[in-house]
Amino acid sequence: MNDQVIQLRKLSQQYAYTALQMHETIARQAGFSATDHKYLGFFLQKGKLTAGELAELSGLTTGAVTGLIDRFEKKQLVKRQFDKTDRRKVFIVPDEEKIRALLQPYYQDFQKNTEELIATFSAEELRVLETYFGQYIKLMNRTINQLNSKEL
Repeated sequence: MNDQVIQLRKLSQQYAYTALQMHETIARQAGFSATDHKYLGFFLQKGKLTAGELAELSGLTTGAVTGLIDRFEKKQLVKRQFDKTDRRKVFIVPDEEKIRALLQPYYQDFQKNTEELIATFSAEELRVLETYFGQYIKLMNRTINQLNSKEL
């Protein structure tokens, strides 16, 4: 393996560690654990979810999802809503406006700066970045699936 590949792999690791630290800091400032904070993002992206859908998205057990929903409901960020045709089915409905208002102060400058940084790259460079991140996400998902299929 050549030095450039090793250097890029180390930079990628540093990116992941720094992202974890940043999200941990934001979460702490907002009054959440880092994982709870990131799971709020699922609600902003997907909207209303069932507990099963949230478990599948997050990789959490259904018991852990119940605890997560309880914590969010206590902070009035989500509410449980029974399906009108099937009372066994419960939707978790986010208060997206409240979640955005809570998190926006922590992300506003970061998102603006990120967009400005991205705009400095040429179209060709952006295609390389898209390819790298897309392939890297596939690699991580494949690893997650392999680990989840094994009994440890």
